[in-house]
Parts: sequence; structure tokens; C-alpha cells
Amino acid sequence: MPQPDLFGYDLAVGDRAASLAWNRTVLGFLTHSADAADHLQQAISREPDFLLATVARGLFCLLLGRRELVETARDAHRMALSQRQRNGAGLRETLYLDSLGLWLQGRPLAAAACLEDVLTAFPADALALKLVHAIRFMMGDAKGMRLSIERVLPHYGEDHPAHGYVLGCHAFALEETGDLAAAEAVGRRAVAHSPDDAWGIHAVAHVYEMRGEREHGIAWLTGRPQGWAHCNNFRYHMWWHLALMHLDRGEIDEVLALYDSRVRHEHTDDYRDISNGASLLARLEIEGVDVGERWHELAELSAGRTEDDCLVFADLHYMLSLVGDRREEAVEKLLRQLKQRGARGQSDMDTVTASAGVQSAEALHAYQHGNYGAAFRGLAAARPNLQQVGGSHAQRDVFEQIMIEAAMRAGLLDDARTLLDERLERRGGRDGFASRRLAMLAVALNDAGNSLAERVSVSMVP
Repeated sequence: MPQPDLFGYDLAVGDRAASLAWNRTVLGFLTHSADAADHLQQAISREPDFLLATVARGLFCLLLGRRELVETARDAHRMALSQRQRNGAGLRETLYLDSLGLWLQGRPLAAAACLEDVLTAFPADALALKLVHAIRFMMGDAKGMRLSIERVLPHYGEDHPAHGYVLGCHAFALEETGDLAAAEAVGRRAVAHSPDDAWGIHAVAHVYEMRGEREHGIAWLTGRPQGWAHCNNFRYHMWWHLALMHLDRGEIDEVLALYDSRVRHEHTDDYRDISNGASLLARLEIEGVDVGERWHELAELSAGRTEDDCLVFADLHYMLSLVGDRREEAVEKLLRQLKQRGARGQSDMDTVTASAGVQSAEALHAYQHGNYGAAFRGLAAARPNLQQVGGSHAQRDVFEQIMIEAAMRAGLLDDARTLLDERLERRGGRDGFASRRLAMLAVALNDAGNSLAERVSVSMVP
């Protein structure tokens, strides 16, 4: 007899313990819980032909952006196809399975669209909603994130088990599409309803980061440590946000302490953890901070990931790590991989690589070698398509900061000022980086004006 899931939809399993483990898996995924994988394994162990759980394993593997897990996802897909052949499958299971197949073909956006079809037929399925949210986030599709949620939001009233978590996703989508006031309000509602909604806490932190409201951000994060204590490695990202806010206040000792004790306390090679570390070190160096040997461990791990061929976002942070530690051989290897992928043109990620990845990676390499004009030109050329590499505005801002710094160091002061003005307008507030750069530009432009005036004065002397 089918068991209902926590959203009221039938699961094609007869074992009650398997359905309970599945429900815990879904809640763990919604809350970024460290025990979600254990619950999924328990569900599959209790019900080996649990097709939906098998497909979820494949989708979760692809979300991790690791080359070695792609084959694990393919195994899950083959197993699910065999399960369907033996036992049949309903519409919901079939759409999930089709989504996994499309992603394995290199078409994550089509996979997300297939999961949208799940939501059309089963609008209260918060697992499908969160998966669409995650995939579109990875592909930089902020508008798609927001439209997906708002299309089914009426089905997630306060009595829905995922009400708070869906609000947290909505808040993040609002922030990424520029509606900061609404994002803060919805995010606060999410956390008030579900205090363990780490994504909702994170969404509000993003609002404060975008506005440059570091005091509010620090108070918000430090006031809710239990909101992400249960998390998997997402907790490192929360500490990264806190470190950014201290950096904005110029509290370098605090930033380095957070880096060592929280952000990179565990030297994992998860691309999200490496991106936290690499982008924080890059920001510190932009501010003239000597980060010591901290690049070394990031570069060691990144050197082993140059052929992952999964995510441009990950590749660019591997590049930051490699150039930060002057790993020229690994840098050249990664650049070759990116150029080959961009020329291949067979997948969604190939397209992004060609439109933004190659130029950005070459620009980061040029910047590290002091070729600031080339770095500025490369990042400026990639900039119109940079959102497609994925991640958030806050995460991609490191490339914006490097581009502005490159323009200033190359003496392209008007270009730097234009970029700063555009960044301020987009973010909705002035942060420490902008304030410091605007002050530096004012001095540089004044000096340039004085120099010009002196030259003119001398030329007029008889």
C-alpha cells in the first residue's frame, strides 16, 4: 500500500520506515542539514526499489559539482530506469527521472524545466521546488528562481510543512532580482516561522551585504547561530558572510580569525568551501593585506580539480586559488580545459564557458601577473554574461572588485569610476570597498588635475 509523503502525495513504497526516512531526507535537504544523506541511505536500504529516492541520489550528486560523482549519478539513473522497467512509475517519478537524464546530458536548465512540470502537477512538492531553485541558482538564473517560486507560492500556506523554507527561497530570489526591501521582510517571516531555515537567514544576510549595512548584518548572523548549527558545509558559507561584514568594517584581525577558525577550519575540497576561502583571500589582498601561506592549501586542492569539467563558478575560484599561490602549471592546465570546453559547445556549461569563463579565467591570471590593463579588458568583456556562471551577487562581486582594482592600477580612472557608480546603483548602498575606492579615485583625479594644471602653467611661461 502506498505511503503518503509529508506533502500528502503518494510514495510508491510499502515500508513505513522507508517513507519516514524519505520525509526526513526532504526536510534535511530543505534545511541544509548534515544528516540528509544518512536519511536518504536509510530510505533506500529499507526499500531498495524506491525509485524517487534513487533519482534524488543522482540529482544530489550532480548538485555537488564533482567530476567523480557524475558517474555515481549515472549509476543512479541506470538503476532508476531498471526500477521503472520492473515496477512501473507514476507521472511524478517519471518527471523526476527525466530531469536527471536531461542533466546528465549536460542540460541542467532543461532539467529544471522538467522539475517545473512536477510542480505543475504536484504544486506542493517542496523537494521539486528546492531542486529547481538550486539548479537555477547554479546557472545564474535569478529571474527563473523567482518565477518558479511565485508560480506555486499560494500552495504553501502556514499549514504546509515547508512553509518557512519556501519563504526563505522566495526571499533569496527576491534579493537576487533586486527587490531588497521585500527580500528582508519575507526572509524575516521565514525565519520567524522556521528558526532552522538557514537559507532564510542567509537571504537576509545577503540583503545587508548588498546595502552595505554591516552592523545590521553582524547582529543578524551572530544573533542566530543555532539557525545553521545543524547544517552541512553550508555553515562555512554563513561564517564567510560574517567575515565579509567584518572586512567591510576594516577589522582584518577578526576576518583572519574567522577564516582560520571557521571558514577554512576544515580543509575540504568541496568547490563551495574553496570558493568561500579563495574569494575572501582575494578581497583581503585587494585591501593590501598579507594573507601569508593561506593560499597554499587552497591551491593544493584546486590543482586536483582542474579537470572537473562541471561548473564555471567552481573553475573560476580554482583559478583564484592557483594564481594566488603562483601555480603556473596548474593554471595552464585549467586554462586549456576551459578553452576546450568552450570550443566544444555541447552543453549548457560549454556555452557559459565560452561566453564568460575563458575570458574571466585569463583575466584573473593577467591580474596576478600585474597585467592590469589586460585583466580589466578581459573581465569587462565577460561582465555582460558573468551572471551565467552562477552563484550570488555577493559571490560574483569578487570579480567586480578585481575588475575595478585592475582599472585603477592600470590608470583607467574614468572606467573605474563608471564601474563603481554602476555597482553602487545595483547594490542599493555604499559598502566599505566602494567608499575606500571612491576616496582613492578622488585623490588620484585631483592629483591628475593638478599635474595637468602645472603642465599648462609651465607651457604658458614665456
